[in-house]
Amino acid sequence: MHELIQRIRDFNRERDWEQFHSPKNLAMCLAAEVGELLEQFQWLTEQQSRNLPPERRAAVDEEIGDVTICLLNLADKLGIDPLDAAGRKLEKNKLKYPVHKAKGRADKYTELG
Repeated sequence: MHELIQRIRDFNRERDWEQFHSPKNLAMCLAAEVGELLEQFQWLTEQQSRNLPPERRAAVDEEIGDVTICLLNLADKLGIDPLDAAGRKLEKNKLKYPVHKAKGRADKYTELG
């Protein structure tokens, strides 16, 4: 992870793009890239989304790369370790969604009762 973040920093530095990478701009970039990822699944059935043809899967792969780069850029600018943040969030979600209440259900935690 640290090597990839360094490669992203180098890529940005070589192009003098750091000047554009405020947290606000990176969050907007992330939203835009997630939108491009969503576009790959728009109008597909559940089954189609699980069995992407090679060309569509390649496009999804590329969009996941863009999303990851934007997310890592944002986390780096804010000094947040994304793996630590995900681990902390997972622990919070375990409390919100205890297995005995949430297993097999897609309800929001406020609706689990």
